Amino acid sequence: MKAIELTAPSLDAFRATDYPEPHAGPGEVVLRLRAATLNYADVAVATGAFPAPRFPLIPVADGAGEIAALGEGVDGWAVGERVVPHFMPAWLDGPPTARAMVAMRGISLPGSLAEYVALPAASLVALPGHLDFIQGAALPIAATTAWNALRSTALGPGSVVLLLGTGGVSLFALQFAKALGATVIVASSSDEKLARVRRLGADHLINYRGTPDWDAQTLELTGGRGADLVLETVGAATIARSLNAVAVGGTVFTIGILGGTKASLDLLPVITKAVRVIGNSTGSRADLAAAVGFIAAHRIVPVIDRVFGLDEVRAAYAELASGGRHVGKIAIAH
Repeated sequence: MKAIELTAPSLDAFRATDYPEPHAGPGEVVLRLRAATLNYADVAVATGAFPAPRFPLIPVADGAGEIAALGEGVDGWAVGERVVPHFMPAWLDGPPTARAMVAMRGISLPGSLAEYVALPAASLVALPGHLDFIQGAALPIAATTAWNALRSTALGPGSVVLLLGTGGVSLFALQFAKALGATVIVASSSDEKLARVRRLGADHLINYRGTPDWDAQTLELTGGRGADLVLETVGAATIARSLNAVAVGGTVFTIGILGGTKASLDLLPVITKAVRVIGNSTGSRADLAAAVGFIAAHRIVPVIDRVFGLDEVRAAYAELASGGRHVGKIAIAH
């Protein structure tokens, strides 16, 4: 089978190669992959910011495809079914554990830039009928992360959500929050990108280049109350403003490190406002299934910014690594 290898931690180290087709062992399926989407974790592996256990590897965590073969003992699935595999196939349910999180597709396990992959059947989730393979490939990490962000606090009509940026997680969170009846504020560096998210239902838009004190603007938009949930996608550069923008008893759900990992914090607002700061590393297969169920029920369609071919993998990575230009997910079609 054809595959793309990453031979070293470098954006110039991709190569096309051939592998033997995998076989389904007991409890496994062979999945014919049709599409993949990129996450910043993939770029981190390809630049050395996130250490991989070995090279070469087949990269990219997220993908979607159809079942090509069933291993012994697999029930509940059929050849030809369209599915998405969970990023961490050993984390099926419950809270995170070191053992469940050690196996990661595209890092310690073969990823989605191959024609076929063998996976535990228990790690699969059925792809909703209204989505194609490219849209389905956007679900595993981004939708699960956004779902867990919204579940971290009691959201509903009257709640306020502040989203930083227009990447895949932020846009899933926007779509989920609107389906729940919440008010959504989006902060971005581009008026063009803000116009696009307004069409998705964003209620208030802040260009943080023109309004660098976006935390104060959030407080003004909410009558001094702040946001019940802040999706913190940047890191050290923005965490202090996120803590200022969050409401009393609110949650800062932190998932990003593009703005650095080391921050000096004033703990006073954390204590006096009883803020919950929650770190996240995606979620379990059960979390993915819950997110996909919500997506199916509300007919939510993932936002795909650009689609590249397998012969354009380097360009796809470069587009994501450039930062700030995309709205939604960057995909690779097989």
